[in-house]
Amino acid sequence: MSGLRARRPLRGVLPAAAGRHRGGQGICRRHPPAGAVWLLPGVPGAGVRASLFLQRFILVLLAVAVAAGCARAPAVAGEAIVASIDPLAEFAARLAGQRAVVHVLVPAGVEVHDYEPTPGDLRRLVAARLFVYNGAGLEPWVSSLRAQLPPSVHVVEAAEGLPLAEAEGSVDPHVWLDPLLASQQAERILAALLRLDPAGRSRYEANAASLRADFRALDAAYRQGLAHCRRRKFITAHAAFGYLARRYGLRMVPISGLAPEAEPSPSRLKAIVQEARRAGIRVIYVEPRGERRPAEIVAREIGGRTAILDPLESLPPQGRRSGKAYFTVMYENLAQLVRGLECP
Repeated sequence: MSGLRARRPLRGVLPAAAGRHRGGQGICRRHPPAGAVWLLPGVPGAGVRASLFLQRFILVLLAVAVAAGCARAPAVAGEAIVASIDPLAEFAARLAGQRAVVHVLVPAGVEVHDYEPTPGDLRRLVAARLFVYNGAGLEPWVSSLRAQLPPSVHVVEAAEGLPLAEAEGSVDPHVWLDPLLASQQAERILAALLRLDPAGRSRYEANAASLRADFRALDAAYRQGLAHCRRRKFITAHAAFGYLARRYGLRMVPISGLAPEAEPSPSRLKAIVQEARRAGIRVIYVEPRGERRPAEIVAREIGGRTAILDPLESLPPQGRRSGKAYFTVMYENLAQLVRGLECP
């Protein structure tokens, strides 16, 4: 769920036709590196710096060649796909493969609800071909952002049409934590890619088949791992895991509501402690980022401990740098639930 304003693509490179012009991570560089040394065959003193005139002439030729290489890219490739959060960016990158470059809009480690788009973010979006966001109230800033986008930017609301639930009186946006609903979000992204770049259909469909298989395997692992647990109830720092709980027959008891920064009242904390004692709960789930103090108070009162459940709204900077992915974190979440719920 970053004050960091530097961006880096999640995955993806330009097509092979433009491969020799790639500047790393799928970004097509339109200018040669500063201070380059150009070797001129047939010119006396080859191996030394060319004259200023020749350098400029060669730079112009290279710029034209690079631009031509980028222009040969398909409808989506060479133009960014921008996704609001890490899971959606990963789904888009898995589907697009080498036909597109994918960027995450919300910076690493920043709470998505509190994020404020910058002028640089708007420029990136205006230049993009596809913008994917979750919807269901997760990104309250998206409506004003959409109003500034040109018709050339195709927009996908990934949660549109999904069976949304309520938590603490508000719509719960955390649909990607249910593997089967996340798979439906990926299908919406796939439909947009097929519409925008029909020439890439065979590649997109092959990538989609692989992604669907991963979602099915994840769902099967959750069903098997959570089938025979000693307890079916778990306590979380905030109400992010309702879809996951319903999918697998569990009951989530949140300390706070959908807003992770909300401070629970003393009476709420007392009720949570009583609930934990009645249910024999010994583990209170917190998130890698965000306020932990209320959960730690509950854990101390019941003589228990805290453990991590990651809602995957935004990976921390080190998570993005290491390439930590949706499926990796979802399997880690499963392992934490299996231990906390005492599943055989």
